Amino acid sequence: MRDASPPPGLPGERQGDTSALGTDRPIGRRPAPRHLAGAREAGGTGAYRTRFDGPDANGGGNGADVDDGDDDGDHRWSDDPSVGRATRHSLGRTIIEWVAVVGCGVLIALTAQAFLVQAFWIPSPSMTPTLEVGDRVLVNKLSYRTHDVHRGDLVVFERPPQASNGEDGEIKDLIKRVVAVEGDTLEGRDGQVYVNGERIDEPYLVEGTPTDNLPRQEVPEDFVFVMGDNRTNSEDSRVFGPIEEDTIVGRAFVKVLPLSDLGWL
Repeated sequence: MRDASPPPGLPGERQGDTSALGTDRPIGRRPAPRHLAGAREAGGTGAYRTRFDGPDANGGGNGADVDDGDDDGDHRWSDDPSVGRATRHSLGRTIIEWVAVVGCGVLIALTAQAFLVQAFWIPSPSMTPTLEVGDRVLVNKLSYRTHDVHRGDLVVFERPPQASNGEDGEIKDLIKRVVAVEGDTLEGRDGQVYVNGERIDEPYLVEGTPTDNLPRQEVPEDFVFVMGDNRTNSEDSRVFGPIEEDTIVGRAFVKVLPLSDLGWL
């Protein structure tokens, strides 16, 4: 009796003669319908269609289940539009994340400058040799919220109205060294500075630098007396008087530029 049952395989597949090649691999297979090819590639779900041309897992022949003859080379592709949407979503999320990181960095920097630490540059030679023109220093704005002003501190303060405003008229802050604090009595004798009757040691001055124009006086409450380290070329409290502690921006604690002269103050 003749076997009328269809040959093994998918509907519509034609079985080729394999005896001539001595292998069980069919030849002359034509592409299956696209919906069936998708089902085969996706484990029978038909959810998407992929293509891979190239050696199969066993290293021989063309491992493609579906080949429409349009392209050559090893590649994969999908008809599922969700793949493109996922890629666009990933790119958009990455951009948003970087914008958030940059924004947070800017916010932190502005907050730190407003309340914690701020950089200042030196516009004049009044603090040489400690600070030269063009040097950059960092100022701690919280110093005097936790402790009092000390003698010897380098402080940045708002320019007093009696002080000159520089050649370009844009100097808003000055930097000087605190020599005496509230309640101290100071005076100059033979080019030396005396505080409360005792000569103070000033190793930051160039040897032999005199301090002139310093009559005997007492520093008022909530004020400090400041002078530049370059005593012969400094406009300081000898000119505009003691400064109010409330006008002090902060304490300069480190020189950051030039890098060759990086160090604590």
